[in-house]
Amino acid sequence: MDFTFQVLKNIRGIFNRIIEENSSEVLNKIPSGFNNNIIWNIGHVVVSEQLLAYKLSGLETNLSETMINKYKKDSKPEGIVSEEEVHEIKSLLLATVERTKQDYEKGVFKSYNTYTVSTTGNTLNNIDEALHFILAHEGIHYGYVLALLKAIKN
Repeated sequence: MDFTFQVLKNIRGIFNRIIEENSSEVLNKIPSGFNNNIIWNIGHVVVSEQLLAYKLSGLETNLSETMINKYKKDSKPEGIVSEEEVHEIKSLLLATVERTKQDYEKGVFKSYNTYTVSTTGNTLNNIDEALHFILAHEGIHYGYVLALLKAIKN
């Protein structure tokens, strides 16, 4: 799993740079033809990783219920995300993946509630499968963020 966590950290590092290099206006903009924005996509990957790894393992997530509800599957941007919340999302990007890696190495993820993801239709049966899917899911949203950046800046 070392490679999986390495790639996750790299993707999260890219999201971190995107936050640093763009204004709040750019992060919050929903271009024509899109239904969400950059900061929602970044918040969504943080929340999804926690739900797919921790919640489905019967463990507490490392996020507030407010954040989970705002960025979980089937949510959408509900207004401008404040600078304070952008900073919170940014601080969680690497911290959550590092915590998941540490917990994985400690053997914290002992059980798993089988879950079929709507994105690909695959059924996740254990933490290893969840981590593989999390990686694919973050790649999907990285591509979406790149499309948003292109639409906003053109």
